[in-house]
Amino acid sequence: MKTIGTIAIEEMEFYAFHGCYDTEKRVGNHFRVSLWIEADLGAAAASDRMTDTVNYLEVYETVAGEMQRVSNLLEHVAGRIVEAVYARFPGVEKVTVKVSKLNPPLGGPVGKTSVTLTR
Repeated sequence: MKTIGTIAIEEMEFYAFHGCYDTEKRVGNHFRVSLWIEADLGAAAASDRMTDTVNYLEVYETVAGEMQRVSNLLEHVAGRIVEAVYARFPGVEKVTVKVSKLNPPLGGPVGKTSVTLTR
């Protein structure tokens, strides 16, 4: 019997070089990524074994790898993260990712811009 649960890894911080402008690609910026994964967690809930769940460290490594690949758009970064999670963790049923750029260069004070994708 399936026991669907949500694993959340929130507010991962990265320094990366995503953006459409040359300055963003040269200087970089701070980003935050939050990820929610829905999967059958029944076996892990019963067994208390890492092999029965999605390994959080491996998820973080997957996100970190995608954050290091430069993109123009946050939408593209978020899409790559979703695809990479599905590729690495076949038992995942749903992924939601939020990618935020802190203090984006929009000509005035802006705390962050964000894109959230779900598949």
